[in-house]
Amino acid sequence: MMSFDSGSLHAALAAAVGDDAGLIDDLRLAFLESAERQIDLLSRARCDANWALAAWRLKGLCASFGVNSMIVLAEEAEQGAPGDPRILRQLRASLDSLSL
Repeated sequence: MMSFDSGSLHAALAAAVGDDAGLIDDLRLAFLESAERQIDLLSRARCDANWALAAWRLKGLCASFGVNSMIVLAEEAEQGAPGDPRILRQLRASLDSLSL
């Protein structure tokens, strides 16, 4: 079973903006929306180039926010085939866990 690191997202945001709860919430929402957008693009990708680009963008986004579990999944997606249902399920589950 894979563990997810929602605590690292909060820690990265807190380190960036201090204890401003409103700003942390705004940045968290921006991250979640951006990650969802990239996962949606992955799910619609039908060629290697679009798949790799969406995976690369997702990996960069996750690296910016210190979400290591999703970095690993994005790297796995980069190496995989467009539309891989297993990696898409894992990415969605990881994102869902961060949404809680």
